[in-house]
Amino acid sequence: MTSFTLADLERIVAQRAASSDTKSYTASLYAKGIGKASQKLGEEAVETVIAAVSGDAQGVVSESADLLYHLLVVLGLSGVRLDDVLAELERRTAQTGLEEKAARGHG
Repeated sequence: MTSFTLADLERIVAQRAASSDTKSYTASLYAKGIGKASQKLGEEAVETVIAAVSGDAQGVVSESADLLYHLLVVLGLSGVRLDDVLAELERRTAQTGLEEKAARGHG
């Protein structure tokens, strides 16, 4: 079991985003803005789904890592902290998923 957390990754993403390192993918993605970062997030989501449907467990692991990374980039560019997302998940677990979904008014 690893001790690496999403909070660790969030810190790394923020540090690299703030760097002027021309070799940093994160810095270059931040420089391209929310549109490009969101596009990459969508691509990684699709690739994760394809791996899952294909029964490719290692592909799911790899694509999920990409997906989580790109999600943290989009959160950072949006000014949203991981803690805010986790607090929302915690709030939602106080009731059943169907109750929570009905309270949001989504289908």
